[in-house]
Amino acid sequence: MTDRICAAVARASISEALEAAEQETSMADVIEIRLDYLREIAVSPFLAAIGKPLLFTNRPVWEGGRFAGVEEARLAPLVEAVAQNAGYVDLELRSPDESLARLQRHIAQSSTRLILSWHDFQKTPAREGLMATLHAMQDKGAHIGKIVTMASDFHDVLRVLQLQEEASRLQFPLIAFCMGPPGVISRLATLELGGFMTYCSAGDGAATAPGQLSVGTLRGILARIRG
Repeated sequence: MTDRICAAVARASISEALEAAEQETSMADVIEIRLDYLREIAVSPFLAAIGKPLLFTNRPVWEGGRFAGVEEARLAPLVEAVAQNAGYVDLELRSPDESLARLQRHIAQSSTRLILSWHDFQKTPAREGLMATLHAMQDKGAHIGKIVTMASDFHDVLRVLQLQEEASRLQFPLIAFCMGPPGVISRLATLELGGFMTYCSAGDGAATAPGQLSVGTLRGILARIRG
């Protein structure tokens, strides 16, 4: 399986975000632009300047992000990204049904792939809850699912990584790993266990989630493991 490493770019200005994205293009396979971090949200400058596949995310405060405006304004740049055939857009599974329906109408005329995401920044639910979330993502028409939880110990990590077995049975591409110190290993292991993609920070000290490694660090670990 080909590795798919995504560098998450979270900067306040478009110029800073572009610079950070350009620095990661040699090592990252996908560049995520966290629109919710930008003071002025824009999509076109990144699509014009970055040659790698782009993932646009406009994470609301109710899912651990920074966008605090109305849903219509949150969705608008994602629709624009779809109209311009961005590689991916991320929409939260808990988003209003109207938001999902609107985005899917545009995606039907685009090459953009939809990631439906779900995050728990406090804990890792029981297996039954995680499985229900996975099935809901597929049932709602996601091209790719993303399940990320906070791990308190190795039991949580194993529970999340085991979701790849069900995803494989369903032939449903899944991103699944854990946040926090116990979850760091899952960000690497998921690449060896059928995970669709893992996320890294765009530079040291620029993590968008607890336990996130830089692209350079993750690539270095992979090189040592694989010889």
